[in-house]
Amino acid sequence: MTPHADPQTGAAVKAADRAHVFHSWSAQGLIDPLAVAGAEGAYFWDYDGNRYLDFTSGLVYTNIGYQHPKVVAAIQEQAGRLATFAPAFAVQARSEAARLIAERTPGDLDRIFFTNGGAEAVEHAIRMARLHTGRPKVMSAYRSYHGGTATAINITGDPRRWASDSGTAGVVHFWGPFPYRSAFYAADEDQECARALAHLEETIAFEGPGTVAAIILETIPGTAGIMVPPPGYLAGVREICDRHGIVLVFDEVMAGFGRTGRWFAAEHFGVVPDLMTFAKGVNSGYVPLGGVAISDRIAATFERRPYPGGLTYSGHPLACAAAVATIEAMEEEKVVENAAALGETVVGPALRALAERHPSVGEVRGTGMFWALDLVRDRATREPLVPYNASGEANAPMAAFAAACKRGGLWPFVNMNRTHVVPPCNITEAELKEGFAALDAALSVADEHTV
Repeated sequence: MTPHADPQTGAAVKAADRAHVFHSWSAQGLIDPLAVAGAEGAYFWDYDGNRYLDFTSGLVYTNIGYQHPKVVAAIQEQAGRLATFAPAFAVQARSEAARLIAERTPGDLDRIFFTNGGAEAVEHAIRMARLHTGRPKVMSAYRSYHGGTATAINITGDPRRWASDSGTAGVVHFWGPFPYRSAFYAADEDQECARALAHLEETIAFEGPGTVAAIILETIPGTAGIMVPPPGYLAGVREICDRHGIVLVFDEVMAGFGRTGRWFAAEHFGVVPDLMTFAKGVNSGYVPLGGVAISDRIAATFERRPYPGGLTYSGHPLACAAAVATIEAMEEEKVVENAAALGETVVGPALRALAERHPSVGEVRGTGMFWALDLVRDRATREPLVPYNASGEANAPMAAFAAACKRGGLWPFVNMNRTHVVPPCNITEAELKEGFAALDAALSVADEHTV
């Protein structure tokens, strides 16, 4: 679809937004939301006729792009047949979505508890783990994001936790592996892995192994920086959990459903968790949906004992129909294979080439359609381009970089000192190259702030 200018409508949309919409994670008087007129595939556009290539996939969820005709048609068809129904009943769309998801989850994660999104999935996974073990504590990494609801925000490691951290949620944070910015003074990946596992083991020992219900990890951390864990780390965590009777939870809300070039990121490491959360890419966000994939061992706990949790819209028929259509379209169109192939042959090489040309790029990391550029002031010292959790004038270099991307027709995913490259998983090579050209120009702006 070709965008056309309609500034009068755009002004009305913006005025209503500013008068009545309360936006998340924002100081309401300091934001200026773009009024979006439409979207299709990997692009969206505003009412002034400006079109942007979306390197954010919304919030890393439009894995099959905007307005996929098969998913739109499935939602329309389901709305005509059975628009909604209570969760206690067996409904075709819900049953089929659960079956298709269970076929793709690793190991015996064959029972699906549906939620309305990722944060709720994390809430229920932790509840299940605590009830299964009878233990109170949950452990999670500092570099993590698990959601904005009460338990999920306390489990989160990044600064969005601070304002809501009660200090009484039974959460213990630890350092996960990150060789580029090692907390363990490691010289290489092997040393980083060994020291990170030793740190986790020691933290558990000091907390008391018998008090820890679960360890939750983003299989590949997303918003925190797309740090692919070193070989052996997740297997080591699995062994620690098994030894101490701790439930291992993988958060695949962002990494799942093709984002990393596999259906789930856990497949890269050959490790099966006890519980796995998902959302976002399960139906590309067309209708809110998330869930927990549950192992046989955890499911058995609630075979004769009621699970004390549920949601009015759990497994909503419209959302589940969208999930069925999304998964089927991804299979038919080989979307997961596309993400894997272009990630290896196009994205990785192109980003590494940009790093060679631009001194502001400290490290390139990622897989599939899940990449990050760590931007720095000084490559030698690895000083970030902006300070941790910077705002206002301190964040000016990243703000200037983001503005340059947008001027070039690219909508970037920017977080702290990083820009993430997370386009739809069915993006084409030509579209990627268009985005990299805009990214190349914008990095020249970031280069102006290096030493």
